[in-house]
Amino acid sequence: MYEDFRVTDRWTGEELHCRWIANIVAIATRHADAVDIRYDVSGRPVWIAMPYQAWGEQKQRTGHIITDALAAQAAGRYLKQAVESGYDNGREMYTMSTEEVLEHVDAVLKEAGHTSKLPPLMPMSDDAQPNL
Repeated sequence: MYEDFRVTDRWTGEELHCRWIANIVAIATRHADAVDIRYDVSGRPVWIAMPYQAWGEQKQRTGHIITDALAAQAAGRYLKQAVESGYDNGREMYTMSTEEVLEHVDAVLKEAGHTSKLPPLMPMSDDAQPNL
C-alpha cells in the first residue's frame, strides 16, 4: 500500500519513489507530543508528524488503537496525497492534524479491510539505509 510507492509530482511531472523508513517517538527526539513517520522520497528525507492525540481519539471512537503499521500507512497515504495535489513543496517535515490522522486511518482501514491485512513494515538492510 503506502510503505513503498511511486507518485507523480503535480508540478514537475517527476515520478517520486517513496519508501517508509521508520516510526520515531518524537518526544525523545524533538520533545513533541507526536510520532514522526520517516519516509525517503527519491533520496530526500521527509517526516510526517502525527499528534499523539489521534491515538487517544481513535481508541475512544473505535475501541482500537493505531498500530505502528497503521500509522505508517496513514502517513504514506497523506504524503502521496500531498505530492499529487501539489502541496508537497520539498519541505522536510509535514504536520498532520488529529482530524487528518483519523481521516487517513479510516481510509487505510477501508482499503485494507483490517489491520491484520496491512503489509508488514520491513526495514531496509543496514547498507541500504539512509542516515536518519
